[in-house]
Amino acid sequence: MSYQELDRRADRVAHVLRSLVLPDVVVGLYLDRSLAMIVGALAILKAGGAYLPLDPSYPTDRLAFLWKDAQLRSS
Repeated sequence: MSYQELDRRADRVAHVLRSLVLPDVVVGLYLDRSLAMIVGALAILKAGGAYLPLDPSYPTDRLAFLWKDAQLRSS
């Protein structure tokens, strides 16, 4: 993927997120390490939020702790 394509994809996702993400809100990013994760992280930043990477390989207890500690909410 080129940087131009990365930017284009992130812009499309950020456009949707702008109506859902308030400035300085932490968004959980539950994805394996991949290009999709990079697109998602960049989109969240472009939408004005902050992201918390949540690796699906983490134990359930660890994910629950991170979720609670970051005060993530479901939507």
